[in-house]
Amino acid sequence: MAQRKPRASGEENVVCEIKRTFASKRSGSLRVGIGDDAALWQANRGMETILTCDWFLEGTHFLRDKQPPDAVGWKSLARAASDIAAMGGKPKCFLLSLALPANCTGQWLRSFLRGLSRASRALGCQLAGGDTTRRNEILINTTVVGEVSAGRAVLRSGAQAGDLLYVSGTLGEAELGLRELRRYRGMAKASSNSFIRKHLYPEPRFALGQWLAKNRLATAMMDLSDGLSSDLPRLCSESGVGARVKASSLSRVARDDAKNATELALNGGDDYELLFAVHPKNANKIGTRFRGLPLTHIGEITREQKVLVEQDGRMRPLIPAGWDPFR
Repeated sequence: MAQRKPRASGEENVVCEIKRTFASKRSGSLRVGIGDDAALWQANRGMETILTCDWFLEGTHFLRDKQPPDAVGWKSLARAASDIAAMGGKPKCFLLSLALPANCTGQWLRSFLRGLSRASRALGCQLAGGDTTRRNEILINTTVVGEVSAGRAVLRSGAQAGDLLYVSGTLGEAELGLRELRRYRGMAKASSNSFIRKHLYPEPRFALGQWLAKNRLATAMMDLSDGLSSDLPRLCSESGVGARVKASSLSRVARDDAKNATELALNGGDDYELLFAVHPKNANKIGTRFRGLPLTHIGEITREQKVLVEQDGRMRPLIPAGWDPFR
């Protein structure tokens, strides 16, 4: 009598689905990827390795009943890879740790992997491996490996008094998208409006970060994930400096048609734009746009270790009021 083939376990089915989605031929520095005990990655000569990881948790960072699974896949990689952009580097490969309830191992998983795969191709970042397990809620941890030319990484710690502060893009759009998303009944559609698209499908600013690093234009840089009011003090703390931000400048980087535009620009999170400092001698090289992306001068770095915002002719302490998971 022929023996019946053993039935694959639930975890094996999840792993097989991941392997099918990312079955493209390995290239570049990734010598051994998903399917072995661990990955092998060979750093290129003259380059430094950047390592970063990021949690993306159901109920904390995304809403399963409102956000399409493919958007969860895209954003789980894009938000982690944005840290590579903030140092002027290129993402190369990533590790995925995924915990799922049993009822998400079918259609939800396939749609999630489609979005993750699209992000992987768009960012030039290959899946190298990871881990899967079962849990009642969805937990996603993404570790990204990147590269930057030796000695060219832009850190948070290089800002000096007199440097000019810039931000890319339009701040507060992702927060507006989240607010609209919460008003939805059922699953949101990415085509609904630009705010919701910005929240669901953020685009890390790799080209800008690499240009600033290559040309040694930024003295310090970070991505805006938690909101300007929370992230700017972190950059200042690492550099041992302070900053003054002009609210009038913020009105030019916020949505003019939004209520409380300055508050959105200061405290809205999830924008993944770049905040960077530039020595005054290089200010004429920055301009107001980079490949169509707005660049706005919003203030300056100060010697006094206080972060202030100028509003209505008065200087006030900038209170961190962005995203804080422990608040």
